Amino acid sequence: MSFKFALVGNPNCGKTTLFNEMTGSTQYVGNWPGVTIEKKEGKVRKIEGDVWIVDLPGIYSLSPYSMEEIIARDYILNEKPDVVINIIDATNIERNLYLTTQLLELGVNVVVALNMMDSADAKGDKINIGILETQLKVPVIPIAASKGRGVKELLESALNVAQAAASAEVAPVFTEMHDESILSCIQEIEQNIIPQLNSKIQNSRWTALKLLEGDEKVQETLKVPDAMLSEIKLYQEKLEKKYDMDIETIIADSRYQFTTSVTRKAVKKKERGSNLTASDKIDKVVTNRILAIPLFLTTMFGIFSVTFGTIGSFTIDFLDVLVNETVAAFASSWLEGAGVAVWLQDLIVGGIIGGVGSMVVFVPQIMILFFFLSILEDTGYMARAAFVMDRLLRKLGLSGKSFIPMLIGFGCSVPAVMSTRTLETEKDRRLTIMLIPFMSCGAKLPIYALYTAAFFASNQTMVVFSLYLLGIVIAILSGVLLKKTILQGEVPPFVMELPPYRIPTIKGLMIHMWDKGKGFVKKAGTIIFVAAVMIWFLQYFNFSFQAVADPGDSMIGAIGKTIAPIFTPLGFGDWKSAVALLTGFIAKEAVVSTMGILHGVAEATEGSTDLITALQTAFTPLTAYAFMVFSLLYCPCMAAFATIKREMNSWKWTFITIGYSTTVAWVIAFLIFQGGKILGFS
Repeated sequence: MSFKFALVGNPNCGKTTLFNEMTGSTQYVGNWPGVTIEKKEGKVRKIEGDVWIVDLPGIYSLSPYSMEEIIARDYILNEKPDVVINIIDATNIERNLYLTTQLLELGVNVVVALNMMDSADAKGDKINIGILETQLKVPVIPIAASKGRGVKELLESALNVAQAAASAEVAPVFTEMHDESILSCIQEIEQNIIPQLNSKIQNSRWTALKLLEGDEKVQETLKVPDAMLSEIKLYQEKLEKKYDMDIETIIADSRYQFTTSVTRKAVKKKERGSNLTASDKIDKVVTNRILAIPLFLTTMFGIFSVTFGTIGSFTIDFLDVLVNETVAAFASSWLEGAGVAVWLQDLIVGGIIGGVGSMVVFVPQIMILFFFLSILEDTGYMARAAFVMDRLLRKLGLSGKSFIPMLIGFGCSVPAVMSTRTLETEKDRRLTIMLIPFMSCGAKLPIYALYTAAFFASNQTMVVFSLYLLGIVIAILSGVLLKKTILQGEVPPFVMELPPYRIPTIKGLMIHMWDKGKGFVKKAGTIIFVAAVMIWFLQYFNFSFQAVADPGDSMIGAIGKTIAPIFTPLGFGDWKSAVALLTGFIAKEAVVSTMGILHGVAEATEGSTDLITALQTAFTPLTAYAFMVFSLLYCPCMAAFATIKREMNSWKWTFITIGYSTTVAWVIAFLIFQGGKILGFS
């Protein structure tokens, strides 16, 4: 028999770490709220049996106020997992139990995973598992997901619950956590109103509670008539008069009283001489009003120094020789000896090896950058960065919550755009999506690495750092402009939990680094490969499908010469650069591979040239910097374009986003080139 378990818990409770431990999945593990946007599924490897795990978004409650809460609640209600594994942070039980109370109200099969027990033990806290099980009336299993402790026992307990439920009809359990006045109203609604509804209701007790609470989504789903809503209103007014607060607060307060009572009975915290934890002490420096932003910039500069300094440069030099000389020379010699047609030799060596190889040489450098960024995320530092940026952004009329998708945008624009679902209003979602293309996603790194190696070898770190900063500055200024014009509105409050600092595990860092880096490897074997073949074909033949000696006379040469004048005021009006930017819409890495093909890198012909040397004859330091700035800011890749369309659900706003980012890119690159010329730069 096949079983499906759902993982549900607060952000930063270790839910995704547990998912990886159970399934062996290379699922991304982060340490800031909102990292898991959609449910993810994997097969359990820890125990025998056909068991599947679904990782739901991190949420604080089942009230349908955010996209994550709606996804989680709808999945539990509609898909009916056999067991809901509720992950609770053992160092913060009382807050985490609020979500537990709502799961218990649903009447589903719940098993509580008390995670981070190692941290609770280190603090000297004593947790009585027996009392927790007695109070909650569900199994409670202590675990430490990051170390793999207790995970097998948790799965076995969940499997036992699922098998017991499958072998007999088990009525939903409604844990009595509310007082008599509230329970009385729930029971009367269940007996007098629920039977009158035409909709099929599986859990009448929970439905009655939601109607009493005034849950609009439940009312809409059940199509509750106005007459019944008026009857329910009488119960609400009765309770509001007694407790002197609104009905939603009454129900929430009742849950909190229950969680406080359970925690008081089951948890004994060790008395501490100081109220400040280690995280609090670190935050005194990291989130300091004066030191926070300089510290963030210094940290990022240090990461770029290592990535683009000795280690990064060594990997590029090594792979460049390996791919564009050793592999290309071997392939050329073998193909020539095998009597392969000249045009096919040129396709394989000049097109595929030259195109794909030009991008592949930068993969290790990209991996290094993601390794260091994953350290910042997994320790909890990136959450502080969002908190710190809120202070600055709020003064400009923006919300710090928008900074989280922008941070994700440093990795890839696609998940960054998807993460805007966590924002409350449609205007804020649109605004943030319009800013994400200005972030330096990982796909732009090969462009920076290539051009800085060619023109700024002694200042690579500073130049790349300036591009990252420029993207953030342009995003902030654009946000201010858009907020005051086409996307006016109030700035929503920004509330986020700062997770405690944690020492990341090597396994977690490797998973994160590979999860990001593997995308470039996949692109090299798919999108970049196809693009390289297409570019070679288009630069080898003219529109009459005749081979040409000069690529400028080819199909792609004609296309490039047509659009090149657009870029002339920016300093790079040659047709090869124009074509490279055009293919950048397919994938930003294709800019480098296109340059490799069009400049004859790895060609098996007399006088073949290195790409860096070729670029040094086509660009100057000033035009190279303007080219990198345009590549940074102009429209995102095809995958991001499709994601923007899906999330905006509007062709109009999608084209506004693409048009705006490309216009800004042209204007900024124009100002840099023309301003540089005026100042005497070359």
